[in-house]
Amino acid sequence: MIPLQLNIKNFLSYCEATLDFRGLHTACICGPNGAGKSSLLEAITWVLWGKSRAAAEDDVIRTGAKDVRVDFLFQNNSVTHRVIRTRNRGQSGSLEFQVQTPTGFVSLTEKGVKATQQKILHHLKLDYDTFINSAYLRQGRADEFMLRRPNERKQILADLLKLNQYEDLAEQAKDLSKQFKGQAEQQSQSLQVIAQQLEEREATVEQQATLETTLKQLSIQQETDNQQLQQFQSLQQQRGSWQQQLTFVKQQSQNLRKDSERLQQDIATAEAEKQKLATLLAQEEQIAEGYAQYINLEKQEEILAGKFQAATEAQQQSQQLQQQLTQQINELQLQIRQKQAQLEALHPQEQEIQETLTSSAEVLQGLEKLNQARRRLSQLDSLQLHISPLLQRRTSIQKELDRVHTRLAARLEELHFSVEELSAQVATTPQLRQRCLSVDAEIGELEKKRVYQQRVQEKGLERRSFQERLQENQRRYEKQLAELTQKIDMLRRQDAVCPLCERPLDEAHGHYVVEKTTAEHQQMQDQFWVVREQLAVCERELQVLREEYAQLAKELAPYEELLEQRGQLEARLEATDDLYNRLYEVSEERKEIEAALGAGGYAVDLQHELRQLESQLQQLDYDEQTHALVRAEVDRWRWAEIRQAKLEEAQRRQRKIDAQKPQIQGQLDALQASVHSLQTNSQLKLRLEALEEQIAAIGYNLVDHNTQRAAVRQAQSWQLRYQEFQAAQEQYPQVCQRLTSLTNLLQERCSELESVESQIEEIVKQLEKCSDPTQEIQALELQTQQRRRQLDQCLSQQGSIQQRLTQLESLQIQYDEQQKHLQQLYRQYRIHQELTQAFGKNGIQALMIENVLPQLEAETNQILSRLTGNQLHVQIITQKAGRRSSKKKSKLIDTLDILIADASGTRQYETYSGGEAFRINFSIRLALAKLLAQRAGTSLQMLIVDEGFGTQDSSGCERLIAAINAIASDFSCILTVTHMPQFKEAFQTRIEVSKSQYGSQLSMSV
Repeated sequence: MIPLQLNIKNFLSYCEATLDFRGLHTACICGPNGAGKSSLLEAITWVLWGKSRAAAEDDVIRTGAKDVRVDFLFQNNSVTHRVIRTRNRGQSGSLEFQVQTPTGFVSLTEKGVKATQQKILHHLKLDYDTFINSAYLRQGRADEFMLRRPNERKQILADLLKLNQYEDLAEQAKDLSKQFKGQAEQQSQSLQVIAQQLEEREATVEQQATLETTLKQLSIQQETDNQQLQQFQSLQQQRGSWQQQLTFVKQQSQNLRKDSERLQQDIATAEAEKQKLATLLAQEEQIAEGYAQYINLEKQEEILAGKFQAATEAQQQSQQLQQQLTQQINELQLQIRQKQAQLEALHPQEQEIQETLTSSAEVLQGLEKLNQARRRLSQLDSLQLHISPLLQRRTSIQKELDRVHTRLAARLEELHFSVEELSAQVATTPQLRQRCLSVDAEIGELEKKRVYQQRVQEKGLERRSFQERLQENQRRYEKQLAELTQKIDMLRRQDAVCPLCERPLDEAHGHYVVEKTTAEHQQMQDQFWVVREQLAVCERELQVLREEYAQLAKELAPYEELLEQRGQLEARLEATDDLYNRLYEVSEERKEIEAALGAGGYAVDLQHELRQLESQLQQLDYDEQTHALVRAEVDRWRWAEIRQAKLEEAQRRQRKIDAQKPQIQGQLDALQASVHSLQTNSQLKLRLEALEEQIAAIGYNLVDHNTQRAAVRQAQSWQLRYQEFQAAQEQYPQVCQRLTSLTNLLQERCSELESVESQIEEIVKQLEKCSDPTQEIQALELQTQQRRRQLDQCLSQQGSIQQRLTQLESLQIQYDEQQKHLQQLYRQYRIHQELTQAFGKNGIQALMIENVLPQLEAETNQILSRLTGNQLHVQIITQKAGRRSSKKKSKLIDTLDILIADASGTRQYETYSGGEAFRINFSIRLALAKLLAQRAGTSLQMLIVDEGFGTQDSSGCERLIAAINAIASDFSCILTVTHMPQFKEAFQTRIEVSKSQYGSQLSMSV
């Protein structure tokens, strides 16, 4: 990975910054502590892997900003890539991955941040942990590789050498060996079942010969019974035809009797109706006279109804005119009352006005005193206008002094709390480091379990897929078995037909088809049970995998919590250096504030201005109390001014009343004259009188009209009787004709009934001559059915035996083939077992690491000798003696221990000083980076050294610089970070980092 350009926005201490790496080979990032040097490199790890020293995800966003964006352009395997990572505060982030083409950048982004991150790792072939353990010596974490456990160091080397592909091959070989082993076990079980079935062959052949003899005897007996049954059935058929004819004739006789009875009832009904109509026709003269009287009364009632309508319309018009006249008179009366009320309301107003005018002398005296008080108040207001700004300024200065004092006191209290908190945090640094190492070890163990859990899950998915295929086969076999069972049942019936041509089957052909179908059914049944056995085995394997997966999930429950805890601990450890500087600054600020508050030496200009204002106020001699008394005097005599306004208002009101009284009286007289005119000679009054004369001329009498209506209702019954008489005249001839027709039809039915009864007598005589063979037929049919069942059972057994023999022949062939297949499965199982061991950690992987470690050891000692003047030597041990028991000898176990020797002997890594420890770590890390560059396994062409020179003396720094220059040709870009001026001068290219109020700033110097 070769960096090309880095664009930062709102990341940690940076607001906006751009760093172009093109043309940089060996450069130094320099600047004071806290300027943002490490943040520049943290931006690279955050944009590529989403990890940094921040404890929470939102902590990478600059204080006061809402979002963060890092755009990183780099070259990997001669291909230019671009990664853009953004995040909004309080929300999820986004990640974009692009590759450069001749036409521009093309997106490689997947759906979701996790999928895109996996895509980036696939192209880089380098994860975060491997990067910080090889090419990136982070600030305060240069001993990252040395502090790891031996097995973790070995895993880091395996990742760097891309040995994970052998681990994948080992897992694949292991899975395949398990599959072949499982298939071989299933095949062996299947062979045992087949061998047990083949032992039944001789007994089946003997049973087939016995069944053939029995079938011949049953067929002969069945043919004899069928001939006797046909004779009896012919006799029974003849007797059945006579019985059917007798039933039909009896039914015909019964129907004729019912028709005769119905015709007799219809004749009686017609005679009664004829008598009723004749009676009504005899009253013709009486009905005609009553109907004429009804017509005359109805005409008289129509004349009275016309008079009633005319009189009603005239009365309605008279009522409407009377309502209009009354309404107009009421409106005029209301106006008259309103005018009278206005005149009466003017009298109390005149009395009130006269009372007000009597106090005019007292009001004039009060006005004089009010004017005197206002002149004095005007003088005091002028003085107050001059002195008011001075009073306001004095108040504001006093408030400002109080705020300054309060702010300093609050800041002092805050500093006291900060000193206590910073001291407590500094004291917990060793415990934090120890806790971080412990959590890191726990995470390493859990990560191994996660890998194993994933393998268990993959195995479970494979078993589940195999189980689903078996279940599908089981459902298919069940469906086919049901279809074959239904087909066999249909073929065994007497009316069975061929399933292909749909023609009736004879006995021989039917036996053959049933036998063939039964054999197919038995073969399908055997395959079905084999699938059931495989399902049971698969379910047991799945249950074991589920229990193992659940146990691993329970053990991995604290994994996420430990990751979060490790991130928090690392962030707290990285911030330890800033705590000491912060504690010193806070202590100094607290001393300054305590001195200022004790001596009153704060806001000196404001205190001086306050004293000058006090002197000016004393010279003006303004008294606020005197001003308030004069203001109260003005308020006390202000009533005179109010009373003066009331006097003027009373005079205006009196003049207005004098003008209104004559006008209102004239309007009142005019309204009274209008009322009198409406009541005597108005148009409405004349129309009312004309309508009253018209009503009298109509002469309508309601009593006479009601009497006439009662007479019409009484005579209305003659109208109904007249209508009945007319209907009787039409119906009487029809009834007579119908009665004659019914009498003739009854005579015909009686003659037909006599003929039917004679036929019944003849049929009864024929039935008495013919005997009933029903009992003999039933006995023969029962016997035939029993023999048929025996034949069916024998045929079914014969078909089953034939199918079983065919199946046994197929099983013999299958047994031989499966024997050969079983030998092949065992051979594949042994091959993949050996491949699993070869690809495992103790196979090819261990061999490759063993080959790399001597080169790593030699490269480390070469760099370390240059840094220490041949004073230190590193030895890498890959095996050590294990614990010795009382009975067994100790054996060698795999490890990756690093021994360090100096002139005094071999010592533990922790006993070396900070400068020596950094040289050792730096040598190993440089050797790892150089080894990777030589092997070109991960395209690692970048080296970063962050703040590792503060532990070195001048000679140590010179040796570090020489070592870096010595390996410069193996890397495309080497970046060093320091705050030491003497060290940064050793580099021609420097990236200066400074901090301002707008965040960290970058500048390039050559």
